[in-house]
Amino acid sequence: MKQMTFADAEYAGKRKQTRKELFLIEMDQVVPWTGLVALIEPHYPKGEGGRPAYPLMAMLRVHLMQNWFGYSDPAMEEALYETTILRQFAGLSLERIPDETTILNFRRLLEKHELAAGILAVINGYLGDRGLSLRQGTIVDATLIHAPSSTKNQDGKRDPEMHQTKKG
Repeated sequence: MKQMTFADAEYAGKRKQTRKELFLIEMDQVVPWTGLVALIEPHYPKGEGGRPAYPLMAMLRVHLMQNWFGYSDPAMEEALYETTILRQFAGLSLERIPDETTILNFRRLLEKHELAAGILAVINGYLGDRGLSLRQGTIVDATLIHAPSSTKNQDGKRDPEMHQTKKG
């Protein structure tokens, strides 16, 4: 996350941390950001000529927040304007927020090069290695939970407290 301004510091000292904020703090620490950026970088425009491109890290973080919280492109743009913690997580300031078309174009870039599903798989695998699972709830609630790896206990036998169900 980017460096806090004086206004951010004063705001942070006068409020409770929300579940969304705690989730983003944990994701900031857990996600392998450098590897994901390296995966996308060969395909990301350099911003030569015209308006400079947004930092790749910021666009990746915006894309992931959009997935985690279920925002549409216009809703993500508005959320970045309205919610300080989302801007901080993305490393953006109010001076320059990507518009809905820029967010759409980034998602299309990932889809065109077949990177979107791979990125989510890398993150879910990384979380799974740490005994965490990402579940999406409502639009405003994405939660990390500790998830058992199997219904079998350490002895390899079925744990009576664990259940699996079949659809249908």
